[in-house]
Amino acid sequence: MPAESSKAPVPRHGPSSRATALITPNRDSVTTIREDGSRRFLHPADVQGRFTTVRRASALALIAIYLALPWVKVGGYPAVFLDVAERRFHLFGWTLAAQDLWLLFFLITGLGFTLFLLTSLFGRVWCGWACPQTVFLEHLFRRVERWLEGDAHNRRALDAAPWNAIKIVRRGAKQLVFLVLSAGIAHLFLAYFVSIPNLWGMMCQSPGEHWGLFLFVAIATGILYFNFSWFREQLCIVICPYGRLQSALIDDNSLIIGYDSTRGEPRGKAGSAGAGACVDCNRCVQVCPTGIDIRQGLQIECIGCAACIDACDQVMTRLKRPTGLVRYDSTEGFLGRRTRWFRPRTAFYCVMLTVGGAVALWAFSGVRPASMSVTRMQGAPYFVAADHVRNQFLVRVVNKTTSPARYVITASDLPKETKVIGGEEPLEVGPMAEELRPLIVEVPRDHYTGTGRFQFEVNVQDQAHTFELKRQVQWVGPDPELLKEDASAK
Repeated sequence: MPAESSKAPVPRHGPSSRATALITPNRDSVTTIREDGSRRFLHPADVQGRFTTVRRASALALIAIYLALPWVKVGGYPAVFLDVAERRFHLFGWTLAAQDLWLLFFLITGLGFTLFLLTSLFGRVWCGWACPQTVFLEHLFRRVERWLEGDAHNRRALDAAPWNAIKIVRRGAKQLVFLVLSAGIAHLFLAYFVSIPNLWGMMCQSPGEHWGLFLFVAIATGILYFNFSWFREQLCIVICPYGRLQSALIDDNSLIIGYDSTRGEPRGKAGSAGAGACVDCNRCVQVCPTGIDIRQGLQIECIGCAACIDACDQVMTRLKRPTGLVRYDSTEGFLGRRTRWFRPRTAFYCVMLTVGGAVALWAFSGVRPASMSVTRMQGAPYFVAADHVRNQFLVRVVNKTTSPARYVITASDLPKETKVIGGEEPLEVGPMAEELRPLIVEVPRDHYTGTGRFQFEVNVQDQAHTFELKRQVQWVGPDPELLKEDASAK
């Protein structure tokens, strides 16, 4: 471990020096918080390299996907659409009705165990490469900031400069763009729940027409603006629990970003006798989006973005030395030992994913394109007529597909000569709609025997005969002896 001062040198003789001083990270304290508790704003330097290129391309692809999904329609609905009003979830042409939303449990837990497995294998690859916080902050908002205020040196100088016309214009333009971007992200997020056409219609109306959604977007815009304009990396360091969970999710065989101290120490200027490969240029610190020194070892602030790898490789290439002084490797790898990819931890996650996937496939295979329920009509449970006893039911059929369908309703397991009224004509149900059909069952008195209660079956089948739904229903009536006495009296 390199010798580091326990206190970062912070000049105290004026705001200018405080703003422009380069930081010296300390492993035992948060870099973005000064000794007096005030905020230290980070301005990561630009870096170029193989990982930066790939990460930027993947980030732009993720942003494009986020922008496109509400617009792209599959099966007549947006590719990803959580229709809260109608309690339906549309996912790439697959629709879950309210009765099937419990299946999302498998999707959520599957994503959770996938994240655990990826972390166990590749460390915080999610944080540095795919987390929305990192993607939007590093590849959208900080790009805008660089475009309006210049590189890291110019931004620090602008922080230190007194307020004048140039600073007001640049800072004002930046904050305005940040506010517009935050509002755009918030509105697009809402589109995942109301669809683009409905969102546009709401935007063209008075906020009072949809004050609840208007308030939601206003609050979301405020939170996003506060986060990306001021809070920034503090979300990863202070609030997000994932960084603290990594100590429980990774081990010595997990892939992390680290510094090869065996090769790099002792540090010294290029050409110094007895010096290691590290020239102590601090370039890895200058490009870090969370302001840490990777040479001090693995820290919870590290998001695995690989900016320090590209920065160090640039310096090593310029000095005509082998790259990889800072690299992706496991703790075992840095110690010169073989990395074991398959181990009890990863085996457990793989088993859980396999079992969960099998259960999910079984659950999803039971999802029918329609659902049904049978309830008794309001009023008396049965009616006694001169020649029969009647029960009245309501059959509710829900079409869970995106096209209209016709269903045939029948009843079985009934006494002989029982008359069923309501199933003569097919029931037409529109796409993602439901319909009610009365079903009247009349049992002749001559065949009405037993206890006055029996089970029969109501069947709903589509006209194409591709599936059939069944429900057991209880028929009730008076005591048969009372009917005989009533008939004798007459």
